[in-house]
Amino acid sequence: MTLDSSLLLKAAEAAAGAQQYPAGALYVVATPIGNLADITLRAIHVLSLVDAVACEDTRHSAQLMRHLGLDKPLLAVHEHNEREAAQAVLARLARGERVAYVSDAGTPAVSDPGAVLVAAAQAAGYRTVPVPGVSSALAALSVAGDTSARGFLFAGFLPTKGAERAQALQALAARTDTQVLFEAPHRIEALAVELARICGPRRVTLCRELTKQFEDILSCPASELPAWLATDDNRRRGEFALVLHSQQAAADDGFADADRMLTTLLAELPLKQAVSLAASLSGRPRNALYERALTLKRESSED
Repeated sequence: MTLDSSLLLKAAEAAAGAQQYPAGALYVVATPIGNLADITLRAIHVLSLVDAVACEDTRHSAQLMRHLGLDKPLLAVHEHNEREAAQAVLARLARGERVAYVSDAGTPAVSDPGAVLVAAAQAAGYRTVPVPGVSSALAALSVAGDTSARGFLFAGFLPTKGAERAQALQALAARTDTQVLFEAPHRIEALAVELARICGPRRVTLCRELTKQFEDILSCPASELPAWLATDDNRRRGEFALVLHSQQAAADDGFADADRMLTTLLAELPLKQAVSLAASLSGRPRNALYERALTLKRESSED
């Protein structure tokens, strides 16, 4: 079915046109992560109203603008030129123009460029206006079913190589709160293996190709992720968002006994040895015990 852009723009204006849209302002506009139908009427109206659109990839954003029946000057502002390109945007704001910023998909400045441009505009005294919409992190959280979650940590993309990546994974596993991370297709198998090794029974929700035709959503213990990915080559393609579920309830449950054991062991042994022995004796997760031991040592030093 062909999109009637004139009707769409009229609907967007009717829905969002009554709001004030100040001149000389930067509009940070969320765009779809896959399904074009997810763009908001307010986003469409703002894109029709602005004098120029700064974007992560002009080719990608040009397709979106054509889909909406819009023709605006496009300014390339991406991770490799954001500081320099911000000056061109500031010059337009100084002339009283409205400028939108869009990343390739989702909400700008969330694992995407945009933060440097926003900071530059604010430092120069210009208004920055959020136009919220799609976020793959929030989409993943909404279908995770993490009933013990109390907020979440957004980890985004982990470091890609060596000790830094291993350290980041260990830090994630040691935390007991809900965490959201992203991964690229060529690293998803390795990530699944690492999560299976260090998180084991902890629940993970994996979301692949969110909002797209071949969307996959799986919730399972981390130990089952590698086998699920291995059964179908298509499961290792696309973009991934993962929710590492909260284990706060499990970590808190029965920790009085673990605290007594750790306190005794820490008085005689180095931290890692104390944690290792406590894990063997209690059967509780090593990562949770390690975090608890750090807390006990900190509280002891404060006392």
